[in-house]
Amino acid sequence: MVLRAVVLPVFLVALMAPTARADVYSFVDEEGVVHFTNVPTDPRYRPIDSPIPRKKAAPPRRSSAYLAPPRLVRDYDHHILEASKRYTIPAALIRAVITVESAFNPAAVSHAGAQGLMQLMPATAAEMGVQDVFDPRQNILGGTRYLRTLANTFDGDIVLTLAAYNAGHQAVFRTMSIPPIAETQNYVRRVLQLYRYFKGLDAAGAGKPATAPEEPKKP
Repeated sequence: MVLRAVVLPVFLVALMAPTARADVYSFVDEEGVVHFTNVPTDPRYRPIDSPIPRKKAAPPRRSSAYLAPPRLVRDYDHHILEASKRYTIPAALIRAVITVESAFNPAAVSHAGAQGLMQLMPATAAEMGVQDVFDPRQNILGGTRYLRTLANTFDGDIVLTLAAYNAGHQAVFRTMSIPPIAETQNYVRRVLQLYRYFKGLDAAGAGKPATAPEEPKKP
């Protein structure tokens, strides 16, 4: 399927004040082209989800491409919820990224050298404070911290954040849109589809991670 992203100016899809909301919509036309927008002028547009929420200040004291739903892996729910709370990234989005990146295989290694559940490159893992990239908790915390860094860089634009996670932030900076790279275009589409799917499970109570440990271990 060909993916053509319609990316509007960043200020239109950026994070809004608590009283406002900016949704991202998409639809697949008759030629199989996927369109994105935050101003749905065509009735075929359906909401994907709101941009990544802005991280709150710490307290003063501290696709149609899927013919069947993916298997719901629950082995790392505690780590996902811990990372979600720490970095203000939706748990459903973390789960979607892990599904696309490694299919929940903590020992996964890509041909490019990306490692672990969230497929961190060695330099990125080190920058995010990950000492053992194959440790599920450290990998999830490091990958989610990286998502937060990118979300801050692109002012909460979920499309640009995911594109940068896959292709690197410099590639996205050049055009402030999804780079014309087939892998990246397909990656953004797949993660957004899964994000919507897992978010639906969370809303129904079927995919919500279990309660995190009261005193999680430090990385």
